[in-house]
Amino acid sequence: MMSMSVSSSVRKSAAVVGVAGLLVLAGCSGAADAEDAPDTGADTDTGTGSDTQSSSDAGEYADGTYSADGSYQTPETVEQISVTLTLEDGFVTDVEVTGDPQARETEQYQGEFIDGIAAEVVGVAIDDLNVSRVAGSSLTSGGFNAAVEEIKDQAAA
Repeated sequence: MMSMSVSSSVRKSAAVVGVAGLLVLAGCSGAADAEDAPDTGADTDTGTGSDTQSSSDAGEYADGTYSADGSYQTPETVEQISVTLTLEDGFVTDVEVTGDPQARETEQYQGEFIDGIAAEVVGVAIDDLNVSRVAGSSLTSGGFNAAVEEIKDQAAA
């Protein structure tokens, strides 16, 4: 058996995301694995509403480019993604997500998430970001949201 050293912040983040993931999965009607749920054609539900310029707190963040990692639990592994957001006046002007999938199925879902995330978050106030599903990937969004929370802390003015 191979031993790996993982920082306590990654372990804590993974635990929090894992618990949140279990709660989300508990709410799924009849789906044992949300990642295996078929794509219904509805690409996303970010919960941001239709008016992306509505956040009154959008000016509380310093302009710039920020990066953070987020982890999430799948049935097979703990996965991690890296998120880079560019903020201007509290709004996302650019996003880059990279993954390091540990399982073949995760590679597919991370790829779909990465391909669809920019359309969902560019132009949205960072305080309004709460991605729940992008292009059929629901678990990857947990890692994304965890990274966004860290980025908010970094960018807080």
